[in-house]
Amino acid sequence: MRLGLALGYWGRGPDPGHLALAVEAERLGYHSVWTAESWGSDAFTPLTWIAAHTSHIQLGTAVAQMAARSPTATAMHALTLDHLSGGRMLLGLGLSGPQVVEGWYGRPFPRSPLTATREYVDVVRQVLRRTAPVHLSGDYHGLPYGGPDGTGLGRALKSITHPLRADLPVLLGAEGPKNIAQTTRIADGWLPLYWSPLRTEVYEPALAHAPKGFLIAPMVRAQVCDDPAEALAAVKLTLGFYIGGMGARSRNFHADLMARMGFEEQARRIQELFLAGRREEAVAAVPEEFADEISLVGPRQRIAERLELWRRGPVTDLLVTAPDPTTLRVLAELNS
Repeated sequence: MRLGLALGYWGRGPDPGHLALAVEAERLGYHSVWTAESWGSDAFTPLTWIAAHTSHIQLGTAVAQMAARSPTATAMHALTLDHLSGGRMLLGLGLSGPQVVEGWYGRPFPRSPLTATREYVDVVRQVLRRTAPVHLSGDYHGLPYGGPDGTGLGRALKSITHPLRADLPVLLGAEGPKNIAQTTRIADGWLPLYWSPLRTEVYEPALAHAPKGFLIAPMVRAQVCDDPAEALAAVKLTLGFYIGGMGARSRNFHADLMARMGFEEQARRIQELFLAGRREEAVAAVPEEFADEISLVGPRQRIAERLELWRRGPVTDLLVTAPDPTTLRVLAELNS
């Protein structure tokens, strides 16, 4: 199992410690570093900055929002950064949910998310292969554009720039069982939002036909500290926001996932409290058991014991969100 560093997205502004963590992760032998985006900082620009200060660590997006760019624009970002970094790009994509897609990007959320995702990846693959002009008669990403408001003058085009790698890895952030199963067919890897090494049966049916070499790269909050409860407070804060507020009452993919993992009653309660404006209560309602299962926190020996559970399963890459270099070093030592 390889280690990656997940830096996420910015809050109020750039975190001055992110670059130092990325450089340290490379020195410690981490395989990859990952950035994200939601409705603020983008995922590609920080990776470019990190690429300029490193030499061999892989550079991933976990995830780049599909609604933020057309698939050809995303492919342009990926092939450009792949060239500039000497072939280190890992393209992680995610569809997000209706609240973000329609509320921030001003686009309709697809009625068939699986079809929209499949078409998006198809176009990206065509750009990277560069064997012919890009063409797709799709429901969501048709090229050339053939809508009634078009001019009819569009023509199928092939990238002017020759991509460095036609097989640049594409990974997908997927949560529903059907979406995960499709991911095993059309992508090189999967970026799970929550993963519990104690509940791998939740994912087994969807992963049943994953091909050899398929990447499974979940994020995990890690922190070396004396008191696990101290670190879990930060985990619960994030879970309260995602499960309570990153979606509507009737459609919240994160809450649905938590429910499938055996915490349905708690997930609905968190939603209820958060949407009622009782955010502190929503965070307090996050079960510590759930937060602990998807994290690696506490003293070194406790983390060592729990890391073994992750290593025994199908996870290929553990993407660590760690607040300090000490935690990165301890995990590198334990995973060696």
